[in-house]
Amino acid sequence: MDIHQPAGHLDQIIRQTRAHHVNLSSLADKKANMMLTIASLMIPLSIRFLYEQQSHSAAVTLIGFCVLTIVLAAYAAMPKLKIGTKKHSAIDSDSTAFNLLFFGYFARMTYSEYEHAMENMMNDPNKVYETQIREIYSMGHYLAQKKYKFVLFSYLTFISGILFSSTIYIIGSYT
Repeated sequence: MDIHQPAGHLDQIIRQTRAHHVNLSSLADKKANMMLTIASLMIPLSIRFLYEQQSHSAAVTLIGFCVLTIVLAAYAAMPKLKIGTKKHSAIDSDSTAFNLLFFGYFARMTYSEYEHAMENMMNDPNKVYETQIREIYSMGHYLAQKKYKFVLFSYLTFISGILFSSTIYIIGSYT
């Protein structure tokens, strides 16, 4: 990046965007938690219908979709850290995929490596902006591809379960 005039308004845009991403992440976690709670409550409420012939299939369907909803919502809220044996030599701190400001990346570095990378970045205003922009991009990409995608899947699964089990119950009532 080549920022010609670092200024307060640029800092404010970056600060506001980062705060917005943090709020979106919190909102996704709350939505995932809500889906976990609702689906978890539906399972014990549906169990009693397993023993009624007319509603058995509908209850099994609803319970199955609730379990799938729980799995998807839990996955959406689950931290996604790259755990492995990667050493710093495998980490390219100049790569656009590397985020020096995210603990999931710098935790794999030794303190002296981290300190050196921070020093290099902080002594160049363009690198400071580039690092912050990279973090905003990484956060947004993560939100879209990991959190909200699976929150959406959990909502769709839950709604589908309600619709399918209701349809099965209604069709079973007329036969």
